[in-house]
Amino acid sequence: MKEIHHLTLQDRQTIEGCIEQGKTKAEMGRTLGKDPAGIAREIRRHREFRARNTFNRPVLCENGRQCRKACKRPCESHKEPSCARRDTSPGACNGCDKRAKCPMDKFFYNAKRADAAYRATLADAREGINLTSEEREAIGATIAPLLYNGQSVYQVLASHPEIELSDRTLYRYIETGVFKDFKVDNFSLKEQVSRKQFKNKYKKRKEPANYNGRRYADFVAFRKDNPDCHVVEMDTLYNHQSGPYLQTFMFANVGFMVGRIRNAKTSESMAASLDHYHGRLGDELFRELFRLLLADRGSEYEKFQLFERDGDGNDRLRIFYCDPMQSYQKPHVENNHNFVRDIIPNGKAMDCLSQDDIDLMFSHINSVPRKSMKGKTPFEAFSFFFGSEAAALLDIRTVPPDDVVLRPSLIFRA
Repeated sequence: MKEIHHLTLQDRQTIEGCIEQGKTKAEMGRTLGKDPAGIAREIRRHREFRARNTFNRPVLCENGRQCRKACKRPCESHKEPSCARRDTSPGACNGCDKRAKCPMDKFFYNAKRADAAYRATLADAREGINLTSEEREAIGATIAPLLYNGQSVYQVLASHPEIELSDRTLYRYIETGVFKDFKVDNFSLKEQVSRKQFKNKYKKRKEPANYNGRRYADFVAFRKDNPDCHVVEMDTLYNHQSGPYLQTFMFANVGFMVGRIRNAKTSESMAASLDHYHGRLGDELFRELFRLLLADRGSEYEKFQLFERDGDGNDRLRIFYCDPMQSYQKPHVENNHNFVRDIIPNGKAMDCLSQDDIDLMFSHINSVPRKSMKGKTPFEAFSFFFGSEAAALLDIRTVPPDDVVLRPSLIFRA
């Protein structure tokens, strides 16, 4: 068998066709003259995940027919169902005649997208180094005195297994000046090689976010299947790149908005807001209010698992993402930010604001009558559907019409 390295687009199209025909990886290997293990890795790396619809069946279990329970979360006897075609061979759901009615998560292999992802990986592999600044500092401090004492790179790596680099990679890093701040360069080596000097690109390579199954087209399809599911549009506002950041949630059907002040623009920080609301509202009310999220493709929202699952790993909501540069796909939150900008203008420092200030601001915004709601306020509409107790749990109160203030003086003290 030939090695699997550098499959061509035509090879990948052959693999896609074999998957649709239900062929095993051994049969694919014979067709392509490639190692079946390599073909298995190719499918596993580039198959695309498509999440199942969990709205009516939040939990799937192989033991469901025996215990006959409609579980809302995994129990002690829970066993995740398996599928030989999806999990073993061929390893993807292309061409499966049962997929239309299959309730399980699915994987699909697309030759063109797999080839594009592979080419992008090749380009990425030639940029920068795969070390953070902290890792570089630790390695540099370790190897500098040893190389100065005449040890070889092999000796250093043999006595320090915590340095998870091959000798070839460490040679290349030294020769290109990665550790020049520690006075370690190619002259520190017994074999001197002149190479192009490194340009201080100390970063971990970033894996591209995977939006398969969560794109805007998937959101439209989900809404068609679940028309009664309320949509919450999520976004982030800030006046300085270093923060703080205002995370906003817009209940699109009633024009009601809430928000949390965050100090970090990360998925972990933004998901913590949902953890806060989940704790305040309780499981049942939270699922009713936040069952469906729509966000843009900002880096602070890309770790979808943190939003979709609670601290125990249970599913609690679905999140979908707008197409790139298509803010009109979540118009309600974008338009309602005009009220926020009346109170927090661009350029105004937000460092002095507390969460109480943010809750006060949204209490006033939600007390403004809207022409689109026949003179009703978002607070009234929200309370009609979900109850005033739910608004109170979100720290929003109603403000008399004559007391509403939409000026910076509401929360910024002179």
